[in-house]
Amino acid sequence: MAKATYTAREAAQALGISLDTLRRWDRDGRIRTKRDSANRRVVSAKEIERLRGSDGLQHMSARNRFSGTVSDVRIEGLLAQVEILVTDPVRVVAIVTRDAVEELGLKPGAPATAIVKSTSVMVES
Repeated sequence: MAKATYTAREAAQALGISLDTLRRWDRDGRIRTKRDSANRRVVSAKEIERLRGSDGLQHMSARNRFSGTVSDVRIEGLLAQVEILVTDPVRVVAIVTRDAVEELGLKPGAPATAIVKSTSVMVES
């Protein structure tokens, strides 16, 4: 982090959250913000590091993480479909890049964790 303080938008981007989430966290007391001379939220670099964790990675709640075993990988062109069996019969299917599959070494039988970062999922038939 090069700067001492960041705008709310910059802080949200650094934390991998939306600006609305940052505002909600501020109201709930989950993040410490200050106000600048124009009454805008600013976040210190130390606060961003505190929330990201000492390893610099964003920590997510357990409800966003689904550990399982890769049951199928289908690669077509630049994209790949990865199926992770979480608990029989629950499975998570994700579309990722071919490069990601190769970098992560995803293949049937390999352990994997699906990290879901979404506020809603809509399915209609």
